[in-house]
Amino acid sequence: MIETQLSPAAAPSSGMAPLGPLPSQASPAQSAGEGRPTLVGLTRGGLKDHLAAIGVPERELRMRVGQLWHWLYSRGITSFDEMTNVGKALRARLTETSTLARPEVVAEQVSRDGTRKWVLRMPAHPGDRGARPAQIECVYIPESDRGTLCVSSQVGCTLTCSFCHTGTQRLVRNLDAAEIAAQLVVARDRLGDWPGGTRPTDGLTPAEGERAVTNIVFMGMGEPLYNLDNVVDAVDVMSDNEGLTLSRRRITVSSSGVVPELPALGERAGAMLAISLHAVRDDLRNELVPLNKRYPIEALLDACRAYPGLSNARRITFEYVMLKGVNDSDADARELVRLLKGIPAKINLIPFNPWPGTRYECSDWDRIERFSDIVFRAGYASPVRTPRGRDILAACGQLKSETERLSARARLMAEAAQVAE
Repeated sequence: MIETQLSPAAAPSSGMAPLGPLPSQASPAQSAGEGRPTLVGLTRGGLKDHLAAIGVPERELRMRVGQLWHWLYSRGITSFDEMTNVGKALRARLTETSTLARPEVVAEQVSRDGTRKWVLRMPAHPGDRGARPAQIECVYIPESDRGTLCVSSQVGCTLTCSFCHTGTQRLVRNLDAAEIAAQLVVARDRLGDWPGGTRPTDGLTPAEGERAVTNIVFMGMGEPLYNLDNVVDAVDVMSDNEGLTLSRRRITVSSSGVVPELPALGERAGAMLAISLHAVRDDLRNELVPLNKRYPIEALLDACRAYPGLSNARRITFEYVMLKGVNDSDADARELVRLLKGIPAKINLIPFNPWPGTRYECSDWDRIERFSDIVFRAGYASPVRTPRGRDILAACGQLKSETERLSARARLMAEAAQVAE
């Protein structure tokens, strides 16, 4: 659903720019970790468990967790030596037993409008299938007054939405909470979004004095409600007011409609909710979003009406991708208005971003405007999501697919060279 573009100068003709770590990132040796776990992304509980395991006395744990929390999430440090209020002995012990490694940025694309799309390689994980560590996507979308980071919650996706490129990729595993939260840490590294950091000059970021990342949307790879425990813990890390300090009202979790988990999301995460609706009839939504066969539109909207904390100040966003000749008629717009009656809602109209092999086309612009006008006149905010980054691998999951395709080609060439020798 995230749409991005590539500046011609930002990458070679392959459409990708493999990058080494920036000075503010962990080195490759740190990324490997030499078997040591990284502390980046851990919850307070996770940090406490690690400190207890390496011998920190119980009476010191709360203080030490607070110190680490500040350095990790307020300062964005990359070396334990930077923890100036932590004794040398504990810093040495932390260095022996852990790292501050981030997920590795293996590809980056930067659009003419400043949108950035990264493929991140996670450290090795017991849940990985095959020899290679998992890779996911993360996207940064800047505006003059805000910067939105789109994060992934799974490696691949278990759903098979017919218009979504990620749906063509098999589910590998859930991301753990630290891997989700670490995506925000990586983005802040790349954007110079720590105290004393330097903003990049090759794209738009919010005005000076504003955070580069002000909003989080769980709209990347995966269905967040099939990984609810880890999503809730990651939201806790991101929203902690002594660390990354993002308001929960600026964190939006998007779901295709896992109805039984919606109440728990509202109660436990306190995040804003977005629903990938995309159709107003069950027969069509069964095709576009096959999860609808399990949780049809009526059940989904009943759960939305009961969402904890729902009010005019905390509206649900309904996402509706505009597919030419499929779901974009005047009758569809009127039925959408009827279905959402009584739900405090905003409707995001999303011009479809085609990807190779899809059978769908984007609705014509005048058709999108006509649809939006019908919804708006019925009293709903109906912004049309501005297409971003049309000149890069924009469909969600597409850059990851291309990265893996090129990596596979490189391996084959290396193997052929070995045979030739």
